[in-house]
Amino acid sequence: MKFLVKNNLASLQTWRYWELLHVLVMRNLKVRYRGSFLGVYWSLLNPLIMTGLYTAIFGATFASYYGNSVLNYLLAAFTGLIVINFFSASTSQALASVVGNGSLLNKISLPVSIFPVSMIAANIFQFVTGVLPLLVIITLINSKSLVNVLALLFPFLALVLVCTGIGFLVSALYVFFRDFPYFYELIIFVMWISSPIFYPSAIVPKSVKPFLGLNPLSPIIESLRQISLSGAPPDLNLIWGALLSGLIILSLGWACFQLWRHQFMDLL
Repeated sequence: MKFLVKNNLASLQTWRYWELLHVLVMRNLKVRYRGSFLGVYWSLLNPLIMTGLYTAIFGATFASYYGNSVLNYLLAAFTGLIVINFFSASTSQALASVVGNGSLLNKISLPVSIFPVSMIAANIFQFVTGVLPLLVIITLINSKSLVNVLALLFPFLALVLVCTGIGFLVSALYVFFRDFPYFYELIIFVMWISSPIFYPSAIVPKSVKPFLGLNPLSPIIESLRQISLSGAPPDLNLIWGALLSGLIILSLGWACFQLWRHQFMDLL
């Protein structure tokens, strides 16, 4: 009997969490795109414009690393940009989510973790409706394989895991350190410059590569490019490396969030 009661309570709490998550995600999207002409497609326009700029500046220089094809460089730059843009937007928005809803938390008893998660979920919706269809088309043209299209889910899942873990961590840190966003802008820049986005990883000196290997976005970008651009079957080693780094970061971020959560209400 006790087991059934506990099971029902757990199911009720899970349902309440998902219902609340849906409400917050819809609120975030409505606020973000109120009066916007392109709506969620701004998430596609930004990497397209940046891809054009990178190709105009670096395309001819780095084409030799991509089969002497400027088009291949363009596609590689695009895949790198959609990863870093998703990471930057989702984690930056998650950073302010707990503090930004401090007044609400002081009035109503809510699961604090719902706020950074809702920011990540809103960006997932934006990615799926804006960027993913174009990425699927690129993958089909290059690989002509539905297996590769389905395999796109794995590096994207790894990206979501990384962003959620970082989102938990930075949203908790912002409760304690209100000038943390300025420092996080520097972290975003370091992540961007240390990821093989506009340059091929082959040009990185061997002495520097171990440090760049600490960047959790690098295996995600490499896996996404291998699946969507190479035309070869998905590389399971790259996928596993991306997922493993995502799981580790999610675990660390969640552990820190849970450890510090009891101190939040005194500071909000």
